[in-house]
This record gives sequence, structure tokens and C-alpha cells, in this order.
Amino acid sequence: MTEKEKMLAGKIYDPSDETLASLRMNAHKLSQRYNNTFEDEEQLRKAIMDELVPNRGKGTYLQGPVYFDYGVFTTFGESCFANFNFTVLDCCPITIGDNVFFGPNCTVAAPVHPFLPEERKMKIKPDGTAYDDEYAKPIVIGSNCWIASNVVIAGGVTIGEGCVIGAGSVVTRDIPPNSLAVGNPCRVIREITEKDSIKYKSELF
Repeated sequence: MTEKEKMLAGKIYDPSDETLASLRMNAHKLSQRYNNTFEDEEQLRKAIMDELVPNRGKGTYLQGPVYFDYGVFTTFGESCFANFNFTVLDCCPITIGDNVFFGPNCTVAAPVHPFLPEERKMKIKPDGTAYDDEYAKPIVIGSNCWIASNVVIAGGVTIGEGCVIGAGSVVTRDIPPNSLAVGNPCRVIREITEKDSIKYKSELF
């Protein structure tokens, strides 16, 4: 297997591999270019995003700033939105459904490092290149979810459809569909039901 194949399969891989380093550098440059544009530069933004995150559905919009490790390993459905400071470390496939909203300062992070310090520390190749042993776990976010501000989603997590993840949560385990979940670590509070409809909140009208 190539280092890229190992990475995407969740195996230990070498992040200093030339192919991976080139892909990361390209994504970092594209992210910076996107972040230097203004909202009314729609065609320029689209051209950058077509290269940075080509696997996205119609109507998906990323406010920026954005920070992608690779971009090409992230898939968005249709009509998604991410607010300011959206960070995606897509060392494993990250799959996001339709109509998913992200508040400001959200992080979706697939990488995992060894727990033992002697296995986690940087190593040096004979040519002087520094590297470490890393692996990653895929992340899936179902359609129609709202991920509120300052949420961190860890590698290996699946969030079911129709969930609301409360502000500041750290999601380290799967969340079943139609759940309101909050906290660090994030825990399910209750199911979201018809009773949560805004039509029952007279104070809003």
C-alpha cells in the first residue's frame, strides 16, 4: 500500500511522504487564498473551492476562514453551511450529509496519535526528514444536523441525521439520530421531537 492508501484506510502511515506533503501544501495554500477573498468575489471563491473541496453538493457555502488539511478527502452534501474558522483535518474520509450547519470555530478532526510518548514522539529518517507515526479514523455527519459554535468532532465518530450538538461540545462517541447532545464529553440529553417546533414558541412571533 502507498502511504496515502494506508492513511485513508486508517493504518499507521508516514505523513512526510512526498505525495501527502504535496497534497497538504496545496490544500493549505488554497485555504489561505480562499481566506484572502471577499464574499462578493463569488466566481473566484467558487474556483478555489472547486479545487480545494471538489466533492460538495449544490448550495454548500463555507463562510471562511477555512482550514483544510487535504480538502479532497472531505465530502459535503447539498445546502451545507459553515461559519467562521471551520477546521477540517481530513486524514481519513469525512462525509457530511445535506443541510448540515456548522457554527463558528468548529473542528472536525480525524487524526489520532499513539498514547505512549515513546511511540508518539518525532522520529528522524537517515536523510534528516522528521516524521511521526500517525493514523486516523473516518467521521460521518448525517443530514439535517446543526453543529453549534466551538464544537470539536473526534475521529471515528458518526453523528446521526437530525441531531443538534450544543455549543462547546467535544464529540468522542457516536450520537444516534434526532438527538440533542451537549457537553465534554458530548452526551445525549434527549430526543428531538415535534414539540421542539418553533410554532409552539409564541414568544418568537
